[in-house]
Amino acid sequence: MSTNKLVSLRDAVARFSADGMQYASGAALPVGSDAIAFGRELLRQKRVRLHALFHCNSQQLNLLAAAGAVDRAECGFSGLEVFGFANGLRRAVESGRLALEDYSNLSMALRFLGGAMNWPFVPATVNVGSDIAWRSAFAPDTYPAEEKIPVVTDPFTGKKLGALISLKPELAAIHVTLSDPEGNAIMIGTEWSRFELSRAAKKLVLVADHIVDPACARQYPNLVRIPGVLVDAVVWQPFAAWPQSSPGVYDIDEAHMRLMNEELATEEGTARYVEKFVTKTASLDDYLAAIGAETVEKLQKSSTSFLLDPYRKWIKTREEVETLLAQNALKGDE
Repeated sequence: MSTNKLVSLRDAVARFSADGMQYASGAALPVGSDAIAFGRELLRQKRVRLHALFHCNSQQLNLLAAAGAVDRAECGFSGLEVFGFANGLRRAVESGRLALEDYSNLSMALRFLGGAMNWPFVPATVNVGSDIAWRSAFAPDTYPAEEKIPVVTDPFTGKKLGALISLKPELAAIHVTLSDPEGNAIMIGTEWSRFELSRAAKKLVLVADHIVDPACARQYPNLVRIPGVLVDAVVWQPFAAWPQSSPGVYDIDEAHMRLMNEELATEEGTARYVEKFVTKTASLDDYLAAIGAETVEKLQKSSTSFLLDPYRKWIKTREEVETLLAQNALKGDE
């Protein structure tokens, strides 16, 4: 029996997020696929004191930090690659509003794996003997911060190892390229721990660029890296990763990446950005209008568009998706 898990972006944030919770987002790269639209809705609903868990910082964490929604964060990379350092995140850290706990990319991947496997900790050789292990933003006056990555002994060899705390966030919002209404999802492009995060999170919301017929998952079961049994809700949001990219669907909006990072560098710029690109973009039509019809068309003419070709016949139209959403809304009223 099929299960329709489609909900609106607004309802997903209202139902599954809360002030002060551990929130993780699944991203490919700092400039790749991330559920940035989910972060915008977190701000619209005025979520605060979030403890953010990001394998890599993206424009979502940059925005949430700049707007004051996050007071604790853990990540393995904090820049925006060619677009420079994340100004909003840096400003929040330098002002003392946000404590940023630093790990390597590998250790973040291992910590999500530990959560997925339900391990209390992950024995590891990475980060040991460095200031990543000995310095802690959560215990700034303690050096070495021995509780961040405690030393443990391998019972078989006697070798000293580090113990990385496993991550099991209360909520993860993961961007995917395709999902059917049941939550069976396909990701085009690099995964960057989205597989592990989907299994580590206590609650999971998928944010998909396209909704497809369930026949798509049945045709390509080996490509369904996140099965519906793990998923609590599915959100349809075209251009969900904008201004970052979604391979096969749209390219990165380089001009907006620069504009966004420039605006987030100051309190005044952040207020302008939030007003124009968060507060006034609650509806899908307003959101796409803010991106601009010409920009939308340009970004969709991607050199990677052929990657979507095998799945196009199963992609549902806007009218079909809205019908499914209405059916779920009616069920909720019963």
